Amino acid sequence: MKFTVADLLDQLPAGEPLPIVKLEKALGLSGDQDKRQLQIGLDALIRLGLLAQEDSGLRRQENPELIPARLRCSSKGFCFALREDGGEDIYIRDHQLNHAWNGDRVLVKVTREGGRRRSPEGGVQCILERQTPSLLAQVEQQQDQLVATPLDDRLLTSVRLPEADAAYLDPDHASVVEVQIDRYPVAQFAPQGHVARRLPVNGGEAADRDLLLTKHRLHARPAAPRATLKLPAPKERTDLTAQNSLLLSDWQGKEAPDLPALALEQREGGCTLWIHTPAVAERLGFGSSLDHWLRDQADALCLGRQWLPLLSPALTKAAAFRVGEAQAAVSVGLDLSSEGVLEHYRFCLSQIKPAAVVGASALTALAERKPKSRTTPAALKPLKDQIEQLEQLIALGELLRQRRLDQGSIDLDLPMPPIESLGDLAIPGPDAATRGWMVQLPPHHPMAILREALLLADRALGQHLRALELPAIYAVNPPAEASDLNDVAKAALALDIPLELGEEGNASGAELAAAFAATDRSRSLQQQMKAILRPISLASEPGDHALAGLHGDEAALAPWSCPTLHYADLWNQSLLVLLLTEGKDRPSVRHKIGVDLASDSCHGAIDWPLLPNSALQPFLQAHTHGLLQRLNGKRRFLAELEADLLAMAQARQAEPLVGQVLPGVISGVQSYGFFVEVPPSNVEGLVHVSSLKDDWYEYRSRQNRLVGRKNRRTYMLGDQVDVEIQKVDALRHQIDLGVLLPEGYEDDGDDGGDNDDDDTTSTAFETIPVLSEA
Repeated sequence: MKFTVADLLDQLPAGEPLPIVKLEKALGLSGDQDKRQLQIGLDALIRLGLLAQEDSGLRRQENPELIPARLRCSSKGFCFALREDGGEDIYIRDHQLNHAWNGDRVLVKVTREGGRRRSPEGGVQCILERQTPSLLAQVEQQQDQLVATPLDDRLLTSVRLPEADAAYLDPDHASVVEVQIDRYPVAQFAPQGHVARRLPVNGGEAADRDLLLTKHRLHARPAAPRATLKLPAPKERTDLTAQNSLLLSDWQGKEAPDLPALALEQREGGCTLWIHTPAVAERLGFGSSLDHWLRDQADALCLGRQWLPLLSPALTKAAAFRVGEAQAAVSVGLDLSSEGVLEHYRFCLSQIKPAAVVGASALTALAERKPKSRTTPAALKPLKDQIEQLEQLIALGELLRQRRLDQGSIDLDLPMPPIESLGDLAIPGPDAATRGWMVQLPPHHPMAILREALLLADRALGQHLRALELPAIYAVNPPAEASDLNDVAKAALALDIPLELGEEGNASGAELAAAFAATDRSRSLQQQMKAILRPISLASEPGDHALAGLHGDEAALAPWSCPTLHYADLWNQSLLVLLLTEGKDRPSVRHKIGVDLASDSCHGAIDWPLLPNSALQPFLQAHTHGLLQRLNGKRRFLAELEADLLAMAQARQAEPLVGQVLPGVISGVQSYGFFVEVPPSNVEGLVHVSSLKDDWYEYRSRQNRLVGRKNRRTYMLGDQVDVEIQKVDALRHQIDLGVLLPEGYEDDGDDGGDNDDDDTTSTAFETIPVLSEA
């Protein structure tokens, strides 16, 4: 089928009815079979109350009982619907899934309201969009039927295959196959598919990348539509080619995106920080086929030493900054006080000429150079004329970082492990788009400087577009729940780590992060913090942004500085360009003096429509047609892809270590065992409590530890333990670990007797294989 239910609904406006003929044209349907399928879908949506059939066409209706959500299932069969409106997750029992699979976008109806300790329950009423048109699987013969068993154990089904695919049976499991879904399950009929190709399991880095691309359905991305790019208007551009603008980046991967350029000008009482972003929005028509293709891509994807860029090749080439070449940019000048306070700002369309590219090696050489040294390190000789500005940028970046931390933002010392195949993925991006914390970096790192500058630029545009009431996309980042923070604080107190709580007995995230950084168990405790911090999401209204330290009336952050990385940034850049080129700076032509729409000086001085309705309508329609939900879904997808890339790289690093005993650190404790992180790859595995045969171990939840009844041996967060790597399954990212038993241990079969401690959970299992979770 050429369309999904989500596609169909997106084409129907909430106002005027749409004739079916126009709907067929909008969906690109011409054949009789496609039109019959459309009618079947329309009939079902009418019965659900989502559409109304009128003489003049179809009208979309709101049904508050049907909640849009995305399914998240576990290998144990538990499924939850994650609501797109941010409401409480809805538990879906297996018989209420109605053939929906993990990751599908669905409409859910609540059948039982939640309670104090119970999630609401519901059932899937409609599948808006399938997430799994293809999957990785292993071919098996089950009785008289050939089936594909998915590698992803969250897909609780098998797919029937034609007998011709028996050639892909692989008893040695040396390969897996890509299976295309031909028919999803319906009524009593099982899903059907066919094998598209075979993929090797141990084919090296390129083969692993192909496996992950296939798993996430990225190996066959649609090509960009043909489009004639526009030339940025040369008139009314501010000429900034005389500035010493610098390109700061340390990405080396193939097709790595371009990042903004920075320049710093000193002035009395402070400085002006310039951020120049590639002029992407001016080169394509908003709402064009190329623009819609970019919306579908949503983000640039880092695959380690290779990127899947957001922009088309032609757009990338046209907008790229090159040293010594004049190029169009969209810029902002931020006036900062000597304390780093943002005082004023002004946006402009500009022309710049980057003076140099600055990488990590040059900045490291600058940081290591002795004060007042007369010699210039080799890495700095090409940048001799830029050294003073670089020193000022480093100092400003550290000043802005400290202000951000003072306002409650959180930096965690949790960098990616030093695995060569991770490439650019190991270098933090400039915007922390998918998480609510920053990776701690030295002040002289290029990304440390860049991200503080871009946060200020995004904050300036957020304030500007909110003041002018334009339909921006805002980044919101609510602070962590107080109850979650207190749970982490209790875990730290149980480890005898001193903490100072607030007047109400609550701990703040910034205070906890600072306290943890000074302990010998900092990494384990910071991982607990990482788990409770909320990711950044996109919204049509501004809200708290804990990462930037923005709360209340100041909380308005509109990302626009990285249009080569995220479509949300490109959207806001498009809106800014529209304001600068077509904004009405006076009520009528009779008024001789207008306001400066590019500056914060115009706030509160405008009581007339800034832009014609025809120019704003495409932005407003995209907001109402679910763009933000799709972009947020793509961000979750981006986080899952990065997690899979890391897990695969870690598993490959662990494979040669099978049978070896290595030191590790306990990174989590549960009633069923404890997790151990093994350096240097920091691969994580689970030591199951059933493998601890030297004693009967009790789980003390308040103390976050396992304690032996007889020998009182404890396993708690941050402890160092020696573990043996027993088995590695790189495809499923699973590592089997076993902890070394104490010297002289003999299994006497004693279970340790009874225990009446209310704060403990006695745990005893038969010996089973130790399962890890990477």
